[in-house]
Amino acid sequence: MKYLKLIRYQNLLMLAFMQLIFRYGFLKLQNIPLALSDWQYGLLILSTVLIAAAGYVINNIFDQDTDLENKPDRVIIGKTISESSAYNIYAVLNISGVAIGFYLSNVIVKPSFAAIFILIAATLYIYATSLKQMMVLGNIVVALLLAFSVVIIGIFDLYPAIDAENQLLMANLFSVLLDYALFAFLINFIREIVKDLEDIEGDTNQGMNTLAIALGIAKTTKLIFALGLVSIVALFVYTKTYFVNNNLFIATLYSFMFVLAPLIFFTIKIWTAKSKEEFCTLSILLKWILFFGILSIVIITLNIKHNA
Repeated sequence: MKYLKLIRYQNLLMLAFMQLIFRYGFLKLQNIPLALSDWQYGLLILSTVLIAAAGYVINNIFDQDTDLENKPDRVIIGKTISESSAYNIYAVLNISGVAIGFYLSNVIVKPSFAAIFILIAATLYIYATSLKQMMVLGNIVVALLLAFSVVIIGIFDLYPAIDAENQLLMANLFSVLLDYALFAFLINFIREIVKDLEDIEGDTNQGMNTLAIALGIAKTTKLIFALGLVSIVALFVYTKTYFVNNNLFIATLYSFMFVLAPLIFFTIKIWTAKSKEEFCTLSILLKWILFFGILSIVIITLNIKHNA
């Protein structure tokens, strides 16, 4: 159980669930060929999860002092797990994830794609050791990595199966994945800033340089409010363009109830939020918005098939 805390297994389960949803709740329901078999796709998920888990481990190693300030109950390195053991776990997770990525790259006859997994692992290490200290840049990197976990599905499962006959269809499906990747980026980017607000006291004591520290709580909450408004408008336009205009009633209702309404509530509440407890609650709300947003791909796909 102590090792599960080290890798934040709940976030990893969310990542795996997200990739399963896109494969079996979207791509598998289309009349298209896919490059990976079911068990090979399982390996893609495993590789992504292993590298992400390694990222959490190295982040925990370098965040020991900060976590003692912000989340003392979650600190296990130096308490129940030694730092050397944590480094060993980090190495095993990374090597395993990259090795699986190398195998999959050869399966789709694109051996150079193995560099993607190496680059992700390297980025997570650089984030933990230096990028995290850089205002905004660290938030962007984390949000981009989550978004890329959606894009990588298209790279390994769609792209190698493209031919002259299905090129247009595959491009459209890839664009849908990119839309969801953008959604994941926006929500997670906002959530990272909210988490900085949640940890502002400990980060300040440790000499961190986050956006929350630079701007202060009041200005940062106003910035998040603006980002929330941008996201609401973008989602509203997207819903109207693709759901309402195509008479997808169930998809429209789902979008308003489980994504837009909670996001509007979040945006209203962030305007007056001041305490650590409020920011923690709003961070959890964003996680649920992301969850229901990803799940919407199943609702939309089934709604389209039902209307067809």
